[in-house]
Amino acid sequence: MPNRLALEVAATAKDLGLAREMQVDASRGFLIQGELSESDIQKIVDQLLVDKVVEQYRFSICGDDQFVETDESLVCYFVMPLPGVTDPEAESVQEALQHLGCTASAVRTFRRYSVAGIPNDQQEVLCKKVLANESIEQVIRYRMTLTEIELGAPYKFVLQHVEIRNATDEQLQQTSRDLQLSLTLVEMQTIQQHFKELDREPTDAELETVAQTWSEHCSHKTLAGRIEYTDDSGTTKYENMLKETIFQATQTIRADLGADDWCVSVFKDNAGIVKFDNDYNVAFKVETHNRPSALEPYGGANTGIGGVIRDTLGTGLGAKPVCSTDVFCFAPPNADVTDLPPGVMHPRSIMKGVVAGVRDYGNRMGIPTVNGAVYFDRRYVGNPLVFCGNVGLLPCEMSFKEPKPNDLIVSIGGRTGRDGIHGATFSSAELTESSDITSGGAVQIGNAITEKMLMDVMLKARDQRLYNAVTDCGAGGFSSAVGEMGEEIGAEVWLDKAPLKYEGLSYTEIWISEAQERMVFAIPESNWAEFEKLCSAESVEAVVIGQFKPTGRLVLKYEDNEVADMAMSFLHDGRPPVVRKAVFKSPKTEPVSSEPKLSHEQSLLKILGSWNVASKHWIIRQYDHEVQGGSVIKPLVGVENDGPSDAAVVRPVLNSRRGLVISCGMNPHFGDLDPYHMATSAIDEAIRNCVAVGADPNRIAVLDNFCWGYTDRPETLGALVRAARACFDVSTVFKTPFISGKDSLHNEFSYTDSDGNRQTISIPSTLLISAMGQISDVKHCVTMDLKKAGNRIYQVGQTKSEMGGSHWCLVNELTGGQVPQVDANAAKKIFENLHRAIHQGLVRSCHDISEGGLAACGAEMAFAGGLGMELDVDVLQSDLDDTEILFSESNSRFLCEVPEDKSAEFEAALSGACWCLGSVTEADRLIIKSGETSLVESTLSALKTAWQQPLDWK
Repeated sequence: MPNRLALEVAATAKDLGLAREMQVDASRGFLIQGELSESDIQKIVDQLLVDKVVEQYRFSICGDDQFVETDESLVCYFVMPLPGVTDPEAESVQEALQHLGCTASAVRTFRRYSVAGIPNDQQEVLCKKVLANESIEQVIRYRMTLTEIELGAPYKFVLQHVEIRNATDEQLQQTSRDLQLSLTLVEMQTIQQHFKELDREPTDAELETVAQTWSEHCSHKTLAGRIEYTDDSGTTKYENMLKETIFQATQTIRADLGADDWCVSVFKDNAGIVKFDNDYNVAFKVETHNRPSALEPYGGANTGIGGVIRDTLGTGLGAKPVCSTDVFCFAPPNADVTDLPPGVMHPRSIMKGVVAGVRDYGNRMGIPTVNGAVYFDRRYVGNPLVFCGNVGLLPCEMSFKEPKPNDLIVSIGGRTGRDGIHGATFSSAELTESSDITSGGAVQIGNAITEKMLMDVMLKARDQRLYNAVTDCGAGGFSSAVGEMGEEIGAEVWLDKAPLKYEGLSYTEIWISEAQERMVFAIPESNWAEFEKLCSAESVEAVVIGQFKPTGRLVLKYEDNEVADMAMSFLHDGRPPVVRKAVFKSPKTEPVSSEPKLSHEQSLLKILGSWNVASKHWIIRQYDHEVQGGSVIKPLVGVENDGPSDAAVVRPVLNSRRGLVISCGMNPHFGDLDPYHMATSAIDEAIRNCVAVGADPNRIAVLDNFCWGYTDRPETLGALVRAARACFDVSTVFKTPFISGKDSLHNEFSYTDSDGNRQTISIPSTLLISAMGQISDVKHCVTMDLKKAGNRIYQVGQTKSEMGGSHWCLVNELTGGQVPQVDANAAKKIFENLHRAIHQGLVRSCHDISEGGLAACGAEMAFAGGLGMELDVDVLQSDLDDTEILFSESNSRFLCEVPEDKSAEFEAALSGACWCLGSVTEADRLIIKSGETSLVESTLSALKTAWQQPLDWK
């Protein structure tokens, strides 16, 4: 059997340019601490740990050789989690040991590597960049001599105060840095004044609580702040920019809909909720988990998807997760290691870790990952972006929640540890080459099995109406969960009651830990016994940690010692408004810089093989799309299930034919030219992806995720405001309400280069638009693969001279050109007419024209269907040149396959906004010509190979 762990190490080392002749042997192991006999160990090996069909094993009792490597040519490394880092596999083993009748006080996993051919000067790089991630793991070389697994020491209570009342401004800023609070000077001054009025110093728990509540992650203080925005048209002052753009768009749309309003709850709960049918509503949320993924890709992505699943679980009285999404932004995985800044992981390693993290969590929880995208740009080298989304289904009558005075505060699920401390405040900080050391505590590790058990018991309790409110315990931990739930009431929390993973946590660490798989409930005292019994029956730990008391105050206690007492009003309304200046200067549109280096056919092949367009099958095929049985259209479609679907369709209610349509839109390259048109294009793309598979364009909700650089710079913030204004302008025409969103700011990486100069890399301004549409009957769905020779091919929508930011310019290394724009009124009409045509059965296949333009769209439809296509673009009769016709990425366009006998009906349905370009053929060819001039003639196998090769990883 191949040793996959060893092969992975060798491949990663090769990516980093380490010893080419290195040989690796690898194995996994378990450290078990307890009173166990040899017969006990043999039973554990035989019944639990080893698959003897494919695995060999050996075991050692403490005091034996401890697996010492006797071959002196080999270097032996043992890698294990740092003390306090969640070890899910070890937790599962420890629980399973109890069922075997073997008691262990502690279990830890480790990996053992024997390496030959590694020079001494490369061993440190091997350890830190290949074998282990020092943010969460430790490496022991040569010999493991542990006699006891470190569990932590008992905690001795000492109440800590932080002296700020008489601090200077410089001292206040230093306190914020030292405690990793990520608070600004004016915020520290506000806190200082508050405690001067109280005539006392804050405790450390109080100061941390304010920092979590006021963090960018929890309060959106930049987007929701006062902004004076200036562009070419003048100056606009916003009291709350988010409310006056994104929120206002939704309110405007809902007012226009009137009695037909299908929004249920927007921008209030953990996820947005819209109507689905008479019995159910659906919730949708997309989160970012960027910085943790930069430090520990697997754990960061793992807990990103786990966290967003808890968002939908914590919406209303609990939505059952039915499908997930993921969108990633990486630096190119073929980056030369010598070109990487210090302190960053290789993009290929980040990519592999992130994908594995999402894969393992979703698959293990039994939630299909059905839609996503991957974007590559070198500027993501220090800040990869990881967007994780989840859709949940909940009964209509359970869409709202309300904690009541005297309800018990109950925590269920995972135990609390030091993992994730300062995660919320860390998300507001810039990454540097030392972030993996200074912010390692912000990295969290997930356990999908624990969350699956939590989810199952919670939905049972929901259906029995055992609680009044629930929320997830995510950013900020208990501080945010309890603080938000008790905002209108007040709460008293008994921190010493919280179950811990190990001894030694202080009261403040318990309060702000972001340990995973925890939910917080408001439960009437009369229901507690039944709730606890239900959890116990499912082996889910449930503990009362406090009570909602109608005092308007947040009181924290530890062993009857009061460690915090704060007014809820100060926590939630006391933050000073962020006042920013934003400036945007419209760029001058330049013509395309020079003549292309490649022919049309060469350009097409190179576009198909470029990182952003190429097949993502290596990622997609690692995800389960079938679990729960509701998948209708999957990410890959066609005769060999390898063509790129525009959107996913799922049936969340299996006895109903009504479907949900999930898609996304994003193009950071357009943002380099104009963030306004980047935003409108992203919305247009997300909607047309939904429409392309059959969704009703009048029933599509969208979500926004802004990921930006350092917004204290007026020009950076100006770009963000311009994008938000675009969101308002186009969504109000499309009637697509925003129902939820999230921002992630300060995505920059700073380091010192080899010349001693400080350098900063900012990500490209990035806006992800996720869309959730609906289709009345999934029998009306269409896919993008060609179906039958003889059918006609129509272009729907107008091509314009818009080459700016296009993939044709990228592969030809050209700049300039007009960025694609959106004519929202024309687009809305096209979307509605095309939907009507699809619903009437006039369309056999449909694909949106996006990256790579008409040529790439036609190629994908052809090789996905295994049929040829012959087009003559001369019928467009436009003043565009051939390059623009083939490769322009103008918005609001589709290629449609229409049966010949349906052509007249189709043309009538589209009201003239379509052109018949040619037909489907039996030939193994994509042929595009203009009159008698051949522009592209390529075999389907050549096109498909170019598309699949870049990420055809094993």
